[in-house]
Amino acid sequence: MRIRLALTSVMAAALLAACGGGGDGNQAPAVQYTQLVSFGDSLSDVGTYGTDGMKAGAASAYAGKYTVNGPNAKNWTELLAAQLRLSAPCPAETGLLSISSLSGLAQAVVDHAGCYNYAQGGARVTDAVGPGNLGLLALTPAETAGALGQMTVPVVTQISRHLAAVGGAFSGNELVTVMAGGNDVFRLLADVSYGRKTTTEAVTAMGVAGGQLAAYVNTLIVAKGAKRVVVANLVDVSKSPFGYSQSASTQAFINVMVATFNAQLSAGLASTQGVLLVDAYTASRDQAANPGQYGLSNATTPACNLSAATNPLASSMMCNDGNVISGDVSTYLFADTVHPTPFGYKLLTQLITGAMAARGWL
Repeated sequence: MRIRLALTSVMAAALLAACGGGGDGNQAPAVQYTQLVSFGDSLSDVGTYGTDGMKAGAASAYAGKYTVNGPNAKNWTELLAAQLRLSAPCPAETGLLSISSLSGLAQAVVDHAGCYNYAQGGARVTDAVGPGNLGLLALTPAETAGALGQMTVPVVTQISRHLAAVGGAFSGNELVTVMAGGNDVFRLLADVSYGRKTTTEAVTAMGVAGGQLAAYVNTLIVAKGAKRVVVANLVDVSKSPFGYSQSASTQAFINVMVATFNAQLSAGLASTQGVLLVDAYTASRDQAANPGQYGLSNATTPACNLSAATNPLASSMMCNDGNVISGDVSTYLFADTVHPTPFGYKLLTQLITGAMAARGWL
């Protein structure tokens, strides 16, 4: 069954959970989960690309996650696991295939048995070539960002890998999380800019991706035994520093792509039992419009100093407390042009745990 709560209801449920009505650090959750299994992209990635070279390049042991890295920096899957009293998520695969001038970041790809966070930065829903993937160099040599060598294993393959690791079925006692679609936006924008697709074709492709993600949840997760699956829809990418750097027409185009993806995702999950669809899209737009109501001091500027001198990748992966911009950035929303700060991830976690509490899953 799909759920789309008004923000006020979600906040009320989150407060209830924090006060002991839905499970917190002092009271066991109402539902006892055995593990957290996560599929998705950089927003759920807990360190796939956190190589020794990445840390050396950032001049800090804290690097590799898509946020302001630090000893206490956690994304929403890590915060959720802690609230559920589960062990900290670990990446199912680590490594980096960097070449050329970025070869110092490279590290052999290793699979980690017993680690069930499959999310990877750059991952798309179905297409294996996402942002930062070496395949981009073959597609368009001008896309030199592909030299970073991110694996970008798509969500459909992530799910298949988990099924192979656990004997082909979910136990029904785990909490499964799914969040993806942003990298499909970025790649389709590139396709339009290089003349490979028209804007109409890009919007259609986003709808297809949303429908595919719903189908994977239905056929590869729920039909394989999972009983509780949290699916967060796609945030409004146009309401980010990346989006704000685009023209008004491109911002509108991005929003149409996101809305089309979300509509097909919602339609595909509308009658599926055991799925909780959380409206991250509306929350992201409300945070942009009313940042003060969320305790945000800035919702438009990256907290990380993304200049080449301090951050060679211009990415939050190489951002930590030692190379943020001047001033207090602890309540900024964005770490880089698209990824949240630790505070931003706390807001996302509150949205999701509020919806879980309202459903009786927390």
